[in-house]
Amino acid sequence: MNDDLDESLAGLSGLLTGDQPLQETLVHIAEFGVLAIPGAEGAGLTMLEDDRPQTVVASAEFVRVVDDVQYGLGEGPCLQAVASRKTQTSGSLGGEARWPRFGPRVGRMGVHSVLSLPLLLPDRVVGAMNVYAHAKNAFGPEAVRIGELFARPAAVSVRNALILARSHRLAAQLEAALTNRAVIDQTLGVIMSRTGATPEEAFDRLRAMSQSQHVKVAEVARTLVDKAVRRARARKPAAEPDAASY
Repeated sequence: MNDDLDESLAGLSGLLTGDQPLQETLVHIAEFGVLAIPGAEGAGLTMLEDDRPQTVVASAEFVRVVDDVQYGLGEGPCLQAVASRKTQTSGSLGGEARWPRFGPRVGRMGVHSVLSLPLLLPDRVVGAMNVYAHAKNAFGPEAVRIGELFARPAAVSVRNALILARSHRLAAQLEAALTNRAVIDQTLGVIMSRTGATPEEAFDRLRAMSQSQHVKVAEVARTLVDKAVRRARARKPAAEPDAASY
């Protein structure tokens, strides 16, 4: 069992060295959890935004179905693990009194055991990992111990993956903003050269076109620049024939 845990922890440490989407990283974390925890058949990872479950990934389809039930009902081990900041476990979900709507429903689906682990940082909860098995009483004290050992570095990996994803998103937004600004400046130059308008007047005209067409200013600007380029090319005289071709 310790070998599986060591392998999973090694996998966590190498997760952020590549350039992969956030969802894919989170799925890998869930898969490493399944490898590490004895009795696990599938795991789901839930990220919190504004204290509500938002990003949900799963290592297996049955886990996705079970978690959809949990969040649809607003009741279940993940929500309780996050609220209490404590591990939640059950070996007989069908008769689980803590979740009287969730437990019987997933029990009828043949899923009887759950181990829900809050992903804790010193200052907050970033989410939870739900580990499931079809058998009853699948997660004993050793599984809980290993799950909690895994959850600590998993929480750090999740936080780092979220930070990296936000950095990539902000970089892309900045790049788009700079590109849009360059196109808008080019368009203002075109309008000013054709109409003699001031920069402020040119921008007012561009904004009016955006509003009348119900299109973003940057998209209108890009269209105008493309048209100006096509007109300039159409007016460009043909190149003189090379004397060597005679």
